[in-house]
Amino acid sequence: MTHFLIIVIYLSFISLGLPDSLLGAAWPSMQPEFGVPVSWAGAISMTIAAGTIISSLMSDRLTRKMGTGKVTAISVGMTAAAIFGFSVSHSYWMLLLWAVPYGLGAGSVDAALNNYVALHYESRHMSWLHCFWGVGASVGPVIMGLAITGGLHWNGGYRIISILQILLTFVIVRSLPLWEDRSAGEAGTPAGSGRTNDADKTGEGSPAAPEKEDRPLSPGEILRIPGAKAVMLCFFCYCAVEQTAGLWAGTFLVLRWGVSAAEAASLSSLFFIGITAGRAVSGFATFRFNDSQLVRIGQGIMLAGILMIPLPVSRLSAMAGFIAIGLGCAPVYPSLIHATPRNFGADRSQAIIGVQMASAYVGTCLMPPLFGLIAGRFSISLLAFYLLALLTVMFLSHERLNRVCGS
Repeated sequence: MTHFLIIVIYLSFISLGLPDSLLGAAWPSMQPEFGVPVSWAGAISMTIAAGTIISSLMSDRLTRKMGTGKVTAISVGMTAAAIFGFSVSHSYWMLLLWAVPYGLGAGSVDAALNNYVALHYESRHMSWLHCFWGVGASVGPVIMGLAITGGLHWNGGYRIISILQILLTFVIVRSLPLWEDRSAGEAGTPAGSGRTNDADKTGEGSPAAPEKEDRPLSPGEILRIPGAKAVMLCFFCYCAVEQTAGLWAGTFLVLRWGVSAAEAASLSSLFFIGITAGRAVSGFATFRFNDSQLVRIGQGIMLAGILMIPLPVSRLSAMAGFIAIGLGCAPVYPSLIHATPRNFGADRSQAIIGVQMASAYVGTCLMPPLFGLIAGRFSISLLAFYLLALLTVMFLSHERLNRVCGS
């Protein structure tokens, strides 16, 4: 039955990705119907993001009270209800209303699932699970596109995704005893991160016997934990790099190399293909490298990709650069999450992962639009320098984290 549980968790990660890309795919059809400016999609996105930040910060309290299985079931159910609400909305303000539970559900399940996997499964599963998130994020627009071309309109696309989420909620509810059994049998014993080292063998630096925390930690207490600020900054910068590169790749190719808008739309997907394929490969790399090494390798590949973008050779160098950035991003996020119980202790990992997720969402919200302002005021050619600055801060933060936590 433990195999059934990991299947449920993989399906849950697909469900995390399914709604993430729906708004972008559906908005061209939604916007004329609601009669609002194109830019108003940003308010919906920001409302969803605000909900994810709040629920991520609450994840420690919720998970301690209800357990990961129940939090996951309730969160997926809440997201399913919100997506169904989108499908029956007939005004822009209804979309904003449904965006609140949409974000609250997404943030809770993201933080809870990531912590559960970090505690109970090997590093390779973390990489492959985030690869499955990429599968969900890729499939969502396909379902929406088929619904629109098939005459079901954007409402039908949202309704199909909501039905899939409802079915998954039922499966998670049925699997609740398995979540509880595994947590009771393995509480406080995180899985390995790939290659075994001396610290793992002796237990030194491992959270197998942490100082017990029997209550949720306040934000102030979390910030005072050694290394917490460094890892939060690391997540902020990582998601800033990932989302900025993903959002502005197509525009860069259009303005810098004269690629057509239609061609750029297809080419910009290469960045996300790089992430998804890279996470599939990095799962196997965990057999050879530990989490910290994988983060450094990913940062090195990202650096190579960023340096390729401004080369005055051809658009192929820029395209290859964006693919390389995606490949470099692949191992960083899952490896940082998987290392959390070892760096901070299993009893504190849910609280730390909650603030990590919140920091990630803040980086996602703030930094891509900031580059948009910079590009509009100066030049899109500054993209590589912007990404390089963020990567530098991320690298320094990760190295500080390693020094503080002895990774």
